[in-house]
Amino acid sequence: MRVRTTSTQRTYRYVRLALIGATVFVGVAVGMELAVGTPLPSISAAYYGPAGPAFTGALSAIALALLALSGRSVEQGLLDVAAVLALAIAYLPTTIAVGVCEPVLRCVPPDVRAAVINNGAAVASIVLLGAVVAGVLARVQGTAGGGVVLTIGVIVALTLGAIGWAVVSPESFLARAHEVAAVTFFVVVAAVAALAAWRPHPGGRRRGALRMAYGAVAVGIILTLVLLAVGIVTGAGRGGFPVVLVGESVALALFGVFWVVQTVELWNEPDPGLRE
Repeated sequence: MRVRTTSTQRTYRYVRLALIGATVFVGVAVGMELAVGTPLPSISAAYYGPAGPAFTGALSAIALALLALSGRSVEQGLLDVAAVLALAIAYLPTTIAVGVCEPVLRCVPPDVRAAVINNGAAVASIVLLGAVVAGVLARVQGTAGGGVVLTIGVIVALTLGAIGWAVVSPESFLARAHEVAAVTFFVVVAAVAALAAWRPHPGGRRRGALRMAYGAVAVGIILTLVLLAVGIVTGAGRGGFPVVLVGESVALALFGVFWVVQTVELWNEPDPGLRE
């Protein structure tokens, strides 16, 4: 028997499946690099190796998918911010320990800085242009409510702040921008999961299971970030244990779990946007 679906429903299904697929894509690419014996201190360090194109491409796809989800809820506003942060994570690489970083121990290697500057400027430009277009469309479509204006304002402020940071202190920006974007990204995702646990769900057992799943994701991400920070501060990685790699892997897995849960929850909704 053929099940009838709406075009909107199919679009939302594909977008959510694409988010899950892109997350798995990163995991597989990084896993293959680790399997052949390549030492990786973190998932982000894959930017410099064979998994680099997959890492950048998957995060770009995740950013586009997050922006493609319609709605005017707090959750959607946060995910719009997360989309911009995902682009920053993709194109502003983490530092690595190489022999050309003296007098510092870690840096963004000189041979990739031109690409980072080019890509970073392109990302900032398209984000600001997108904010302008989003504002115009919201005005024309009559959806320019307070939430939309606030979301656009936050995105513009973050982008201008990043530009100012890069201009005033380029070395500090290159050294810290990736980590700041990554931590903020996962905090935002945890907030979205917490909101999803709090908002109303269909009745019965399913409601309780959904709340527990979303709540577990939110708590899991925050706990992972806290433990990761403790591990870095206490020097737990000095003994050879890949603290950052494990922490990022758990956070990425929880991100994937969130989208699996939400995809299952909203699979049969005729207009399964995030809560309006």
